[in-house]
Amino acid sequence: MPLYILDTDVFTHLQRGHAEVSRRVSLAPVGEVVTTAITVEEVLSGWYTAARKVKQPHQVEYVYARLIASVRFLAQFPLLNFDQPAIARHRSLAAQKVKVGKNDLRIAAIALEAGAVVVTANVRDFGRVPGLVIEDWTTPPGP
Repeated sequence: MPLYILDTDVFTHLQRGHAEVSRRVSLAPVGEVVTTAITVEEVLSGWYTAARKVKQPHQVEYVYARLIASVRFLAQFPLLNFDQPAIARHRSLAAQKVKVGKNDLRIAAIALEAGAVVVTANVRDFGRVPGLVIEDWTTPPGP
């Protein structure tokens, strides 16, 4: 069975209880759905940024509660690192001028090195990466 890497958007959909994403994740064998250090960075940095901006006590409480919830949710998944082989793959893709955002290209490089499928709703951008296998779990599979 393939390894499925949830990109940050799909990970967020899952955390928010998106029905189809939740269903597809529940059908996958344990350990075959993972995410990356890039998603960890993006999720947590979003809450760190929010924590620095809010002023009202109820907003502060909410942001820190969501930060904690995100850490707990992330901890449920195996995490793939942006290691040296993935960094080298990223550099190679960047040198080919693949038109994909920096962090999406990093996730793609991790997936290519792991022989994994990227689960994303951003099929347009990830589809530009040569050799990358992608799936969109935000919509039910066709007939």
